[in-house]
Amino acid sequence: MSTRPRSLSGIKPSGQPHWGNYFGAIEPALKMTSEFEAFYFIADYHALTTVRDAELMREDSYLVAATWLACGLDPTETVLWRQSDVPEVCELSWLLSCVTGFGLIERAHAVKDARANQREINFGIVSYPVLMAADILLYDSDVVPVGRDQLQHIEMARDMVSHFNQQFVGGNCLDEEGNWNGVGLKRPEGRVRDSTAIVPGVDGGKMSKSYDNVIPIFGSKKAIKKRVMSIVTDSTPLEEPKDPETCNVFQLYKLFSTAEEQAELAERYRAGGFGYGHAKLELLEKSSAYFAQKQERFDALMADRDTLEDILRDGARRAREVAQGVLARAREATGLPSRPHR
Repeated sequence: MSTRPRSLSGIKPSGQPHWGNYFGAIEPALKMTSEFEAFYFIADYHALTTVRDAELMREDSYLVAATWLACGLDPTETVLWRQSDVPEVCELSWLLSCVTGFGLIERAHAVKDARANQREINFGIVSYPVLMAADILLYDSDVVPVGRDQLQHIEMARDMVSHFNQQFVGGNCLDEEGNWNGVGLKRPEGRVRDSTAIVPGVDGGKMSKSYDNVIPIFGSKKAIKKRVMSIVTDSTPLEEPKDPETCNVFQLYKLFSTAEEQAELAERYRAGGFGYGHAKLELLEKSSAYFAQKQERFDALMADRDTLEDILRDGARRAREVAQGVLARAREATGLPSRPHR
């Protein structure tokens, strides 16, 4: 294994990834691979809290894998696997649940949000933070890149580490210099993703599947054009000048263009005689060119499920090499009998 610090990212399979996913998560996460030994898992266990369609689960897992690979993830330099292909995560989740107070769980965003919106609260939602902590701790993760709204889960994982280590190894997990000494579970650090990209949806709000306002990264040209042409704009007539900085189309155009290209398009906005329909076509052309090679790679991967399976299974094998060692350490700490690696 690499001597670099290890980062871990989980990707929930929940439909076709969109521009917000790409600029907000995929691109900044892939940039971290030069600094970290990067582990990526497809969080299909987590998706089971809401998904009830087996074929949809399989398809969405392939979509996630193909998207990340097409966007530049190198499976020889990183580790990519399905969460459910490493069963050790469920055992560690149980060990953590035995040292986690229910008061901590009740403060979790997932539980509070479900209550506020009067959604069903199944036990998967209740135990979601514990499984997420197990995901992180099972691989001795040093850093977990997350959005700011996910920092709570990292803090909860850190709390669980403290409780586990204190109760089972007496808290003696640091050397004289304050570094982890390899005993008990390793405490991770959260890192807010280094992304300044603001990605508005077609309605001007934050791009999110929850709001049905997304533009997919990959798909048919017709479907993507339909979404781009549906971007909400104001009613300023074609012949009048327009302010590019208040236009959703221009904000999206910035994601794909250079400063010079942005200045040129802004001038056309302010000159008048340039309609929002023209701006949308400029955006469509620029985004299509940006994703063209990635689209070809994505299409090839989705047409070759055997290759995707090979990549995911090899990733699971490599992930389990780490997971089994960590779980053995946790079992020893708790007094459970050791056992041969499966």
